[in-house]
Amino acid sequence: MTSTTEPGLVHTRRERFGPAEELRRLSEGRPVTRIDVGPGTDGVPVWLVTGHAEVRQVLGDHRRFSTRRRFGPASARSSSGQGEQPRPDELIGQLMDYDPPEHTRLRQILTPEFTLRRMRRIEPGVTGIVTEHLDAMERTGPPAELVAAFASPVPGAALCELIGVERDDRADFLRRCHAFLAPGRGRQRRAAAGELLSRYVAAMVARQRRDPDEGFLGMLIRDHGDEVTDKELRGVCVLLVLAGLDNISGMLGLGTLLLLGHPDQLAAVRDDPGAVDRAVEELLRHLSVPHAPTPRTALEDVTVGGQLISAGEHVLCSLPMANRDPVLVAEPDRFDITREPGAHVAFGHGIHHCLGAALARMELRIAYPALLRRFPGLRLAVPEYEVPFRVHALAHGVERLPVTW
Repeated sequence: MTSTTEPGLVHTRRERFGPAEELRRLSEGRPVTRIDVGPGTDGVPVWLVTGHAEVRQVLGDHRRFSTRRRFGPASARSSSGQGEQPRPDELIGQLMDYDPPEHTRLRQILTPEFTLRRMRRIEPGVTGIVTEHLDAMERTGPPAELVAAFASPVPGAALCELIGVERDDRADFLRRCHAFLAPGRGRQRRAAAGELLSRYVAAMVARQRRDPDEGFLGMLIRDHGDEVTDKELRGVCVLLVLAGLDNISGMLGLGTLLLLGHPDQLAAVRDDPGAVDRAVEELLRHLSVPHAPTPRTALEDVTVGGQLISAGEHVLCSLPMANRDPVLVAEPDRFDITREPGAHVAFGHGIHHCLGAALARMELRIAYPALLRRFPGLRLAVPEYEVPFRVHALAHGVERLPVTW
């Protein structure tokens, strides 16, 4: 297999709604390719997996691929049987850094809080949040910047509703979240923002320990207080921030832009409640805003897509490329909300399949049609080529989306 000649995170590169042409060329004809991601791996090989079947193989095989290990020589030593490195405090409670049996224990504790039944419990609150922000847009009048007015605050408020952040504290909590997630910040500034967020969540966990309410944290403490530590609860909340803000914001902004370019499909989402579920699945597949799940490290020699990956070597899985694989759907670059949904990997696969998938789907199913019904004349307020896309962000999306109606 050949290696890219230019170091960097090639798997994060996008062109508008899809993977960058550079990434397509790199993976053309080969579902597994060795790449150069710079000096952070200390010479340990890194493989990029882009085929749909191969991505599912890697993500579905937790016995031979670990999420616990990290880039660098320490990961190679631990996967060779020379002992595991201690988990840093900031990763305690974050499921993406856990392998079984630790992962199994924590996932079993958390899963009941993300069932469809529990999601229906908070659905009225999410609907109210969507309505509140649409009311504000209508009062202010056109034009509006949709990311700031809708795509960003809706998932933020929904996250607060889920976790149980008090209404008076929400602005401060979300300010800390966005400072932590902001792209382009140096390592020290990002670490400082993460520490501020961690302190806030730790204080919230302590309050819930004393007097648990009906929110996500309160329910976990009430039902599993003796089984989960404060550090784990803090880590779970930070994980929800990582997974629930940029990803949903990216889907709402980018998905609206995509629908505006397909007026017939936009009309179906707006006017036909029966079309919404399929539309959301096609938007998730077509856009695949997360670039990749947590890197894996091979625990033993394993062959993927005809390529031998040796024990200790690292694997990155490209979700956008896997979801554009013709093996998954015919004409994968065509956006079509009427197609039969395939087994896309927008939420990952295997034991690390996104815990909040039901919540994300619920938010999208509520938000898209509500926005389009409230403003049936919604359209771009600038030429499409002027809409700036996110660069160097944890999830794909648009920076701004000026609209009018």
